[in-house]
Amino acid sequence: MRKLLNHSALALIVAASLSACAVGPDYHTPANVADISFSSPYQQAQQAQSWWQAFDDAVLNQLISRALQENRTLAQARANVDRAYAVFRDANNDLLPKGTLDAGYQASENGTVSPLDDGVISRGYSTGANLSWDLDLFGKIRRATEAAEANAQQADILWHDAQVQLISQVANSYGEYRGAQLRLVVAEQNLQNLQQSRAIVLARLEAGMASELELAQIDVQFHQVQAAVPAYRVALLTADATLSALLAQQPGKLRLGAVPHLPELKQPVAVVAGENYLRYRADVASSERLLAARTAQIGVATADLYPNLSVRGFLGFISGPGLTLSGDTQSWAVAPTLSWQAADLGSVKARIRQAEASSQMALAQFEQQVFNAINEMQLSLQSYNLSREQQLSTELQWQASNKAVQIARQR
Repeated sequence: MRKLLNHSALALIVAASLSACAVGPDYHTPANVADISFSSPYQQAQQAQSWWQAFDDAVLNQLISRALQENRTLAQARANVDRAYAVFRDANNDLLPKGTLDAGYQASENGTVSPLDDGVISRGYSTGANLSWDLDLFGKIRRATEAAEANAQQADILWHDAQVQLISQVANSYGEYRGAQLRLVVAEQNLQNLQQSRAIVLARLEAGMASELELAQIDVQFHQVQAAVPAYRVALLTADATLSALLAQQPGKLRLGAVPHLPELKQPVAVVAGENYLRYRADVASSERLLAARTAQIGVATADLYPNLSVRGFLGFISGPGLTLSGDTQSWAVAPTLSWQAADLGSVKARIRQAEASSQMALAQFEQQVFNAINEMQLSLQSYNLSREQQLSTELQWQASNKAVQIARQR
């Protein structure tokens, strides 16, 4: 037994030295895409999970907290992360020897064609450990582990991105909800004002101080505002249904308060000049991890060009009719196996070309994602600046309109 263990330890050392190399290209994160630097590693933005708190809206905070707990799409993304890391652990375990503990019983009659065995019943017992180990001489298992790890990291990035997307959807739908509420309130106030104005014009018409044209113009404005009310109600119902779906509840059960107010930033969002915001983009980072996984798959396919060495073994006891565990019944077996797909190298090379093409596709997707991210960030920054200008102009317009209303009421 000791001699067997010594030989086994020697075999492990030799196999470890032989499996030091892994075929296929080693992956390196792209440093540049055209003239765009991508040297900074991905990291989750510190304010990605709390940016909405700048609105200081208690109802919005409550909605987002509930959505992060109840949303089923987010739960699906979390489960996908768990599954991906389970696949990675399973692939990583393939580097180690595998074994099972078995116990068996066998009975047979007439085991051979010899007349001497006629009517002879044979019984036997076996118990012990069956071991197997793929030595991974050319790194096929290690490349598969690299691919599984990259896929798991991508799933984790996509889960964090799903949280950010969910928060954005809830905040946007909440703004639409409050906006629809506010439009309804303003429309109802306008209808009341137009009714009062119509009564004044009608009185002036009866007194001979106004024309029927003025009364018709007031009626046009009244019906115009009245016709817009159903659209505002549809917008309110749509926002209610969207929020309810994001919170995983039935529509019509939201209780957000009857007094509408739009969420408002207390201070403008700060943008740091020269900051590499690409490293905060989960879509870019997930594309990079996909590229890493596809690159590792080239090594998985390339390893089939070379022989594969595996070792099977048994260590235990084999006995006859009586279950006896002793040195006399002790048994062991070692069966190394060398296999090579020499007669199917055409298919192996075809699989390598498939893996290389998949890697090229992933590279093109990653590069396009970088260009898309750069343009989206530039457009978002410009849109934000223009929206700030629009907000200031709208506030001036509201002040002027409010003053006009006050003068009209005084008259």
